Amino acid sequence: MRLLGLYIFKVMNDFINIMNESTILVKIGGKILENQNNLSSTINQLKTLVFKKKKINKVIILTGGGSCANFVRLVDKKLDIGDNLAHWEAILAMDWNCFKLHTKFPEITLFSELSELINYLNKNSKDRKIILFQSFSFLYNEDRLPHSWKVTSDSIAIHIASKLGLNQCFLIKDIDGILDKDYKIVKELTIKKYQRFRKTKKIAVIPSNFDKLKMYTPIDSYLLKLIQKNKIHIIILNGSDSNPRIIQYFTLSSERDKIYTKISYEF
Repeated sequence: MRLLGLYIFKVMNDFINIMNESTILVKIGGKILENQNNLSSTINQLKTLVFKKKKINKVIILTGGGSCANFVRLVDKKLDIGDNLAHWEAILAMDWNCFKLHTKFPEITLFSELSELINYLNKNSKDRKIILFQSFSFLYNEDRLPHSWKVTSDSIAIHIASKLGLNQCFLIKDIDGILDKDYKIVKELTIKKYQRFRKTKKIAVIPSNFDKLKMYTPIDSYLLKLIQKNKIHIIILNGSDSNPRIIQYFTLSSERDKIYTKISYEF
């Protein structure tokens, strides 16, 4: 019976994966958004996957807060504006970056209400489309996430992905993934394994430089909680213009040749 149960679980999981491959959610980080070459590379790779190679039907894009959110963080640190105001201002920074991205790529459809986005997805399931989503309105009306700097745009991306019924979320950054202490990519991690790696200092850290420290350990504690709670795994991909990591992830047959980090929930 146990083997039968495992088999059924695998079949259902494979079915869900097939369904999820038709629509993906990606969050584009600030370091990609604020570098024109990196941004063009990321958008062009997504367009290639949807319209040329036809590996995906739809891509839903969320944008990080980038420098605007960092400015809010600085103001909060200097003036102590409070968790509530800082939280919503940082999310507004995400919406602002989404709007700016839309002005650069006006052919990408923009949604600002989750209900409208879901309605569109239901009615146009077979259409090939790249979509931008501004999350402030939905998050403000729902107000389910903690008002804290621990809730990053990565966490918000997972939250939105769960509302769309997806079981994976792609985080597009300017790094190849999470590195171990020897600066080699760690491709597969569970939450517990990641926490154990952090605790035993097996993940690369550079204490003298906060930016690099954050770059090499780009996962916060609340993000891990959302991965487990929503049964969503995340995949970190490099959107920089140096290599087509996004296209490679979806097109290469050999896992060995793909460059990414995946963090999975515990079964």
